[in-house]
Parts: sequence; structure tokens; C-alpha cells
Amino acid sequence: MPEVGHAVVTGCSSGIGRAIAARLLAEGWRVTGLSRRETDLGDGFSWRQADLADSRSLTEAVEGLPAADAVVHAAGLQRTGRLGSLDASALQEMFAVHVAAASTLADALVPSMPDGGRIVLLGSRTAAGAAGKSHYAATKAALLGLARSWAKELAPRRITVNVVSPGPTDTPMLSDPARADVPPVSTPLGHLVDPDDVAALVGLLVGPHGASITGQDYVICAGASL
Repeated sequence: MPEVGHAVVTGCSSGIGRAIAARLLAEGWRVTGLSRRETDLGDGFSWRQADLADSRSLTEAVEGLPAADAVVHAAGLQRTGRLGSLDASALQEMFAVHVAAASTLADALVPSMPDGGRIVLLGSRTAAGAAGKSHYAATKAALLGLARSWAKELAPRRITVNVVSPGPTDTPMLSDPARADVPPVSTPLGHLVDPDDVAALVGLLVGPHGASITGQDYVICAGASL
């Protein structure tokens, strides 16, 4: 795989997805961003509208794209709830965006991906379990099963598949009223995770020095998982 190429990044309109897209552009990648809200990140960037909760919308958005050397699925949302007041529709929405969208993307883009390509799925430290976040945790944990399975399947083509799992990160999601009843945990390092730090780790995994890393889950959480 070349040191840089064409990357497809979901959730590019804000937060971690935007930071990842900007990082890859700075490193010389051509980036196609997929999101509901229009985004312009300058030279080398193209945007396609896609509702990540709608598999048909996502499939249509990636039709005709040039082959992707890297796919980064960063789009996400968080809905919280405790037993006795769980919302089944919230679970369905998070599963659609986190898990079904990852599956749709990989199924559409991996067949034409050059050997030596890269896939990175954005998970969460919460996948290990957190009170009040059972639905969110379950959908993020499902990404580990996808990534490990795809890593084994795609190893003969030297395509790597990894998960990056941030802890509490300084993004708009952290102040979303939909998660107000479960505030973010404090971190031993005393600060929230910087989206640019997550983007730097993703940049390593999709770059030439990520060639020997596959099937792994990298937690970046300012010590919250200690």
C-alpha cells in the first residue's frame, strides 16, 4: 500500500471524525467524508451526504467511489438509560450507526480495496461496561467482534482491521442532552481525551507503520480505564 492514498471517513462533520479527516488530509491523503451535515475541509477533501442510520443511504453514498486504501468508521452517537427506563429505539439507532453502518461500508468497499489496505473502527472504552450505558456499550462491543473476524478473513490480502476506543473525549457528544443522566468520568490524567490524539493514533494505524498491527483494540482514555 502507498504511504498515502484515498481514505473514506464517516462522521467527518464534527468531533473525532472531523479530526481524523483533517489529520489524514494534512498527511497527504485524499479523503472522502460521509456525514449528514455538509463539511468542507479544503484541498483533497470531497463530501458525500449519508445518513449512517440508513443502510440504503450509505450504500448509495459510496456508489462510484474510487477504491479506498483506508476506511475509518468514526460516526457515532450516545444514548444513555438505566434498567427500568431503557429505550429500544435508542438501541436500534445506535446499532444502526455503529454496527450496521460498519458492516455496510466494509461490504461495499473492501472488495475493491487494494491489498495492504486499512480498516479502523471507532469503538469506546465503555465497551467493557458502564452503568447507565448498557445499550451504547453493547453496540461498541460488537465492533470488536466485527474487527477480529474481518482481520482473520482479510489477513491473506494484508488488509489490517483495528479498533480505536477513546474514553471521555472533548467533543460535542460529551455535552449532548441525551446522555445528561450519565456524566463523563473523571480521568487520572486530569483532562479529557483530545480528538487530535485519537486522530494521530488512527493515522499510525492506516499508515505504513501499521502494516503489522491487526485485530487489536487500542484504548486511549487519559487513564480512565485504570
